[in-house]
Amino acid sequence: MLALQTAGNLAVLAYGLAAIGSGVGVGLMFMAVINGTARQPEARESLMSIAWIGFGVVEVLAVIGIALSFVFRT
Repeated sequence: MLALQTAGNLAVLAYGLAAIGSGVGVGLMFMAVINGTARQPEARESLMSIAWIGFGVVEVLAVIGIALSFVFRT
């Protein structure tokens, strides 16, 4: 019983690390968009479209992390 509980705790810890990584990635990405917009305002639309694509890719990593935490929790 203890081994199953330990595996579940490790899965939750792994998901927490995946969520932290995704949060840092999204923060850095939008920081770069804000910086680029401040330097060159006419490039805002192209920067934002690229940022939203990147946001989707980074958030997929968090979804994969939560899915794997449920898979390895057994």
